[in-house]
Amino acid sequence: MSEVKTAFRPGTVVIPLANILPIRAFRPKDEASAKFRSILASLKEIGLIEPLVVYPHKGRGETYIMLDGHIRVEALKRLGHSDALCLVSVDDDAFTYNDKVSHISPIQEHAMIMRAIGQGVAPEVIAKTLDKKVQHIRSEMNLLDGIDPEAIEILKDKPITSAALRLFKKVKTGRQIDMAQTMVTVANYTHSYAKALLYGTMPDQLQTTDFMDKSKELKPEEIARMQEESSRIEKEMEMYRGAYGENSLKFNAAQRYLKRLLDNVRIVRFLEKSHRDILDEFREIVALEAH
Repeated sequence: MSEVKTAFRPGTVVIPLANILPIRAFRPKDEASAKFRSILASLKEIGLIEPLVVYPHKGRGETYIMLDGHIRVEALKRLGHSDALCLVSVDDDAFTYNDKVSHISPIQEHAMIMRAIGQGVAPEVIAKTLDKKVQHIRSEMNLLDGIDPEAIEILKDKPITSAALRLFKKVKTGRQIDMAQTMVTVANYTHSYAKALLYGTMPDQLQTTDFMDKSKELKPEEIARMQEESSRIEKEMEMYRGAYGENSLKFNAAQRYLKRLLDNVRIVRFLEKSHRDILDEFREIVALEAH
């Protein structure tokens, strides 16, 4: 049996934030994101939960390259922290690490909220920690009521929106499963796509027709257009899926090459001085998640 290689050094270490070098800049859209506000609120309430992930910068002493945690670092700085708990990776491929990150889905968030409430945590405390309104937390508590367990299982790790999930309650069990499988097939989890599937549901598969009455402004030709759009998306997704493997290999190769370039201090200094815009683009590409 071959020996299993560990991904990180044993244990965690506390590293000064000044010694951690980001591979991408903190952007205005990051600051405006709900994720940043949620992390900021969580740090204020309960501190850092998930350690940063760093890799030793070759030839730079106690300096480390940031692999994961750019938004957390910025939030820590905003709150006046000077250091952070870190995991030290034995692999310097940021995109390889990010490919292993499993971002929480609305269904998983619902499970966490219900688990916390079951352990006696008040909705008000959860709302403050996640920087959300209490009404939002209370509405999330019944998010999955009326949705078939098989449909939930199909979508549990998918980025389906809460608004899309609520549309599932308007159709019967069998149709819920069909809708879930269709969304996975075309990798489209938006509210508008769920609505198109809802309007494409046969009357005998509906739980209620109330939504029809509330949407009288939708004309038959508009419903037909939504259904046609859904069909078009399915065909396009099949086409893109066929080319995905080759394109993914090419992207990964290019990303690895750029990563090696950015590990070269002389190249980075040159780009910072003469081609700052290109350097920013390279960092963006290296920081992108591979799927």
